[in-house]
Amino acid sequence: METRSCGVRNTWTLTRITLTRIPWTRILWTLLLASVSPPGCTASWVSLGVSSLGSPERPSCSAPPLSPRQRDLCRKQPLLMPSVQEGARLAVSECQSQFRHERWNCSVRKEPPVFGREMTIGSKETAFLQAVLAAGLVHAVTRACSQGNMTECGCDARLRGGGALQGGVSPQGSGSPQGGWHWGGCSDHIQYGIWFSRRFIDGTVRNTTSIRGGFTLRSAYIHNSEAGRQAIVRTMSTHCRCHGVSGSCAVKTCWKTVAPFERVGVYLKERYERSVQVSDRARKKGRRKEQRRPPVDAQQLVFITKSPNYCLEDARRGVAGTRGRRCNRTSSGADSCVLLCCGRGYSTQLVRLVQRCQCKFVWCCFVQCSRCESMSDMHTCK
Repeated sequence: METRSCGVRNTWTLTRITLTRIPWTRILWTLLLASVSPPGCTASWVSLGVSSLGSPERPSCSAPPLSPRQRDLCRKQPLLMPSVQEGARLAVSECQSQFRHERWNCSVRKEPPVFGREMTIGSKETAFLQAVLAAGLVHAVTRACSQGNMTECGCDARLRGGGALQGGVSPQGSGSPQGGWHWGGCSDHIQYGIWFSRRFIDGTVRNTTSIRGGFTLRSAYIHNSEAGRQAIVRTMSTHCRCHGVSGSCAVKTCWKTVAPFERVGVYLKERYERSVQVSDRARKKGRRKEQRRPPVDAQQLVFITKSPNYCLEDARRGVAGTRGRRCNRTSSGADSCVLLCCGRGYSTQLVRLVQRCQCKFVWCCFVQCSRCESMSDMHTCK
């Protein structure tokens, strides 16, 4: 039997021994899930961001990381592919920045799947990855539109002339809508970025999230992706410029821009810390009626399964473990040797650091520096 996954043909061979050992219901579910596009399939484009860290090459629409549907969208809008690559790079870089001191440090591989099994197991880390990838794509496409790099989009033309912000107040949060200011400049066209992100990542699949029926991996994937897009909206900022005689600020011109992606990463990390575990719809069918849970907010990240043990290396699960990771002996946070080393202890090495110091400018025209050496302790997990 043959199925297709991410545009690649897979051959399934079921022997008589396999059929006698595995329940037929599990075989049926496996074949059914293999016939549709799995959650990790739409995330294979992330490898574009990993390859772009050291390569300025422009991605091609025929690149293997793209699914057939994404390649079709790329051919229709080829100018957006650098933004797709930039969005993936933003997401990978920010994920590694936010989790650099955690047991799971968002490590990546050079070949797909970039994040291993983390995109498909339905854990808290899966939820963060899904959200930050969708947010990175929205951010990159929106900024490219405002910078005039696209023919399909530009500035947000809806914010023109006089008007009020949300709530009917001025940009400072008080005053009348007609208080001497108006929309102007080039507001970021975030709606186009959200639209493209949905088309590129989610496709035409609707969010089938249901509190009563529970979640599936696919519906949780779409829910977290949408939460990542809304993170861009919620972190947008308003900038104003004064106009008037002698700087009197009689009139203000205001425009809205997306926040630096570092701020979006902090926002999503807070959502990660407060993520909500939801029931698995596939497992819930064979159980008795469970206690009704409160509704899940659209901005919350959801996960289905608990996170694996990231302390010890597990090649089967794709877990690298924390052995050999640097830790902080004096810290009480996540980077402390007690937490990061999982109680296994740590080793201490005396390291000599050589760096430039006492630099000064010499006319004309170069910078002259001295060479300074220092000794410091480096602690690594056992």
